[in-house]
Amino acid sequence: MKQITDNIYYVGVNDRNKTLFEGLWPLPNGVSYNAYLVVDEKVALIDTVEVDFFMPFLENIREVLGDRPIDYVVVNHMEPDHSGSLALIRKYYPKVQVIGNKKTFDMLRGFYQLEEGLVEVKNGDSIALGARSLNFVLTPMVHWPETMVTLCPAASPQGASILFSGDAFGCFGALNGAIIDEKMNCDGFWSEMERYYSNIVGKYGTPVQMALKKLAGVKIDYICATHGPVWHQYIDKVMALYDRLSKYEAAPGLVICYGTMYGNTERAAEVIARAASEAGVKNIVMHNVSKSHHSYIIRDVFRYKGLIVGAPTYNTGLYHEMDVLLSELSQKDIKGRLFGWFGSYGWASKAVAEISRWNGEKLHYEAVGEPVEIKQSLTPETFAQCEALGRAMAAALSEE
Repeated sequence: MKQITDNIYYVGVNDRNKTLFEGLWPLPNGVSYNAYLVVDEKVALIDTVEVDFFMPFLENIREVLGDRPIDYVVVNHMEPDHSGSLALIRKYYPKVQVIGNKKTFDMLRGFYQLEEGLVEVKNGDSIALGARSLNFVLTPMVHWPETMVTLCPAASPQGASILFSGDAFGCFGALNGAIIDEKMNCDGFWSEMERYYSNIVGKYGTPVQMALKKLAGVKIDYICATHGPVWHQYIDKVMALYDRLSKYEAAPGLVICYGTMYGNTERAAEVIARAASEAGVKNIVMHNVSKSHHSYIIRDVFRYKGLIVGAPTYNTGLYHEMDVLLSELSQKDIKGRLFGWFGSYGWASKAVAEISRWNGEKLHYEAVGEPVEIKQSLTPETFAQCEALGRAMAAALSEE
């Protein structure tokens, strides 16, 4: 039994077997699917778990409740890793009422054909459980249209106030025994929270800012997200991280991403990195787009202000993995980056023009320096141009 605070219990599960979250994002340390019980005169289950883990989930619930029924299940978010067990919960607890908003119910019918025993809530509505109550705050597009968070105010002046935040403030990584941040070493979670945000939520910075404004001034002692630790000791740090990421603010560093077939484009990337370093840039991260999973590249583009990309021409177009990365970055709608680019070709020049087109039509980043086009391999002239590109980025970052 994992008690968080008075009458609040953790009943989630760990998934250490899945390799890709949503079939896209690597999970080297697994992931947790978090759910919670509020036990009062009435019992509320906050979110469920992926259906493959229903039986251990049910065992966790029964460890807390025994044979006592569940009165409500709150659906903060309808993605199946959180709502997947709803139909089975209804089979084991046939009288349970499902709490959600209008958009939740549209999805409930589509995913699980659930149409009865539904309690619709609007922004600001409350439901009393006894000494405690549940207050609902709609947070659309963080990061689906139906998302909401549930506040559970303290039952007494000395009690704890809980925010059940859905996917907001979550991160990748299974929980290794401890549930609450103050009882574990959280060092590994901060980078995974940045990667989780940038990969999953990243496009929706404006809705995240709106949600943060709705929560401003609210007493929160615990943040109970649907992935990762329960935040208590580090609430201010977690909130600040989400505020920074959702504003697309970045540190004065440089990400250099390159594609290479025979090493010539990679050598150009090394020249650019060395010149930027000699010009004063300390934070430089380099990624081979065919080796680094794009999940980590996207995280680093969220972290740092400068971005330089380069790739060869391939089949009279842009090298495939670079084309994919630029498409992914355009979908994230990351704002305010400084951008430089370079390319190479053996017999048909296309890469530099294609990267330029991506920036002009989709990315809309501030161009820095002069693009470098390399025919076959570096020459003294193109070597110097690569150095100039690195120095130009360093100067732009220094001005920022």
